[in-house]
Amino acid sequence: MTEIGSKEMHVMRVVLGIDAAWTDKNPSGIAVAIEEPEGWMLKGAFPSVEHFTAQAHKRPAPEKPSGGVGQARDLLEATRALAGRLPDLVAIDMPMAREPITTRRASDDALSRAYGARWCAAHSPNAQRPGPISDRLREGFGEAGYPLCVREIATPGLIEVYPHPALVELCDEPKRLPYKVGKLRSYWPKSKPEHRRLLLSDEWSSIGTVLEPYLQGAGAFCSTSELTTKQLKSQEDMIDAIICCICGIRALEGGAKPMAGDDLSAIWVPMADPVIQSRTLLPSSPFSDRAELRREVWHDNLEDDEELAKYL
Repeated sequence: MTEIGSKEMHVMRVVLGIDAAWTDKNPSGIAVAIEEPEGWMLKGAFPSVEHFTAQAHKRPAPEKPSGGVGQARDLLEATRALAGRLPDLVAIDMPMAREPITTRRASDDALSRAYGARWCAAHSPNAQRPGPISDRLREGFGEAGYPLCVREIATPGLIEVYPHPALVELCDEPKRLPYKVGKLRSYWPKSKPEHRRLLLSDEWSSIGTVLEPYLQGAGAFCSTSELTTKQLKSQEDMIDAIICCICGIRALEGGAKPMAGDDLSAIWVPMADPVIQSRTLLPSSPFSDRAELRREVWHDNLEDDEELAKYL
């Protein structure tokens, strides 16, 4: 967990990003982005709500991430304590709707039609997962003055986002990126464990190269260096929370589109910023910064291990 920056802030806008667990057993990643005159900065990213609130209220941090996503009021107050003001927008990776969720929604189908061929179809929510957790959060944020945004962005507000299609758009990739720690074996079933770790390191590093121009400080979290397997999962949760923040930033800037289908829910997907893309070649280009970083990461390893070359 890290808090970025200690100088006096002149904060213009704030986004709270939440990679919310669908059960109370698993931790939820949290990130806070602040807009200053110099641009958007990552104020902090945390592996659990308890880590987030401890840092915000200057309490000792827990030894390990705890489960759950907490209460909306506590999340808002911790954001104010950390960033100096309440968030303008809350971007959460969890099914949200204006009525209790009991089954698959029109927004799930809309996103799956748009991104299913790119391996980014939406999961099906139900009354048990994340049912009551989602309902409680939506009601809590609504009572605090953060209604769910479905057709247009209004502030203060709450939006639902989904990191997989977000990365596909921001990285200009044809399909879902292989960056999830729990799926390493399925991504590369024939490779050795140490090779999977290198492949994950490569993917995270290149993702960080793309995210950094949108949110200064994001790239520093896209590293596997000196992390245990358990720590890798916590880091992944923080990366997803950072992506949620970037989705919120793009939504505030008019650079996100709602996958809806009705007036009850929407999943907001960010579009790549054309100004940022105009400064560098597209990430998918073999001559891009992202591709160049990939070559640098792999160069030394490829010299010693020909088996890795086929993955480049």
